[in-house]
Amino acid sequence: MTGRDPREGASGDRRYDVPLTVPEPHARPARANGHRPAGPATRPDPAPAGPVTDEVDTAATDEPAVTDEPAVTDEPAVTDAPAVPDAAATDPPAVANGVAGRPAATGGSAVPDRPGDQWDRAVASGLAFLRRRLAGDYEVDEFGFDPQITEAVFHPLLRLLYRDWFRTEVSGLEHVPADGPGLVVGNHSGTVALDALILSAVLHDQHPAHRFLRLLGADLVFRMPVVSEIARKTGGTVACNPDAERLLAGGEVVGVFPEGFKGIGKLYSERYKLQRFGRGGFVSAALRTGTPIVPVAIVGGEETYPMLADIKPLARLLKLPYFPVTPTFPLLGPLGMVPLPSKWLIEFCPPIPTAHLVDSADDPLVVFNLADQVRETIQQTLHRLLEQRPDPFGP
Repeated sequence: MTGRDPREGASGDRRYDVPLTVPEPHARPARANGHRPAGPATRPDPAPAGPVTDEVDTAATDEPAVTDEPAVTDEPAVTDAPAVPDAAATDPPAVANGVAGRPAATGGSAVPDRPGDQWDRAVASGLAFLRRRLAGDYEVDEFGFDPQITEAVFHPLLRLLYRDWFRTEVSGLEHVPADGPGLVVGNHSGTVALDALILSAVLHDQHPAHRFLRLLGADLVFRMPVVSEIARKTGGTVACNPDAERLLAGGEVVGVFPEGFKGIGKLYSERYKLQRFGRGGFVSAALRTGTPIVPVAIVGGEETYPMLADIKPLARLLKLPYFPVTPTFPLLGPLGMVPLPSKWLIEFCPPIPTAHLVDSADDPLVVFNLADQVRETIQQTLHRLLEQRPDPFGP
């Protein structure tokens, strides 16, 4: 039996009424394994919109069509042309932050964190901190200052206090040296010395150089079992000239409150009235090292624990400088230790240079005049800040 041309009908006539293979006008070359085919791909023309007769169906499907064009097989055609992936069809799902299936942000920006990501990082950071502490991978200076535990433990707690509870506003930080020594002198108040702790956290958080404030404390602070350890770890030391001069000579920023217990132990009726600055030992330390003195005024500390009375017999019995009576303590017991949410204003004043007075460190007149200048600067700044803050518990 001889073969016949499939384009011939039953009577042998050639049929040209149905096109066999018509290339699609906008056909895209087929791809397999990332390669283009050697020649253009063809496929049957889509079915016509009108009715299709049985004769056409038989001629088009019963027998294979024979054309002069190369057949398209399922196997990839290998060519030397590089693969051009189709972004719409072949791109894998976006992977961001190591999580597959999450859409990548447009414009090259990072994908926002999921609710659990922040907690995951906090837990990982905490575990890394514990590992370093257990392995002894941290440094402590000769005064016992531990920068790592100060930044990781104490400053975050103080940050919540001064930002959210006291709503602290700070100005004049540019007056604190970016490097080298500096002596910050402030007013003391509030029954509990929160102003010193808040000042140290504010200076480290908001100063461009993130400097640590090395506080000078009274002897009583370093005789208390737990408080002394915390004071040493956070950079504190005894308020004496040798320690102050060593810190300043090492280029540290030192904080001192010359009023001492007289400042934090005064009654609420005497609020924001500076007490005597002692013998001016801080001035002598600044003069011997040529360190600039930066006065700082703190408004808000007087209202945290307003002292209404001082029970002196009980204070002598407990060997304390004073035993306070506030609106909440001792009436509410431990709850009385919660500070009232007063509005705080802190202003660093322009520095007072001392480099030209190094030879006068032992001159009592120079020391007294310089201490009085610092005290007057702080007092005048307090008056101005109190006018800016008419409501002690306002926003």
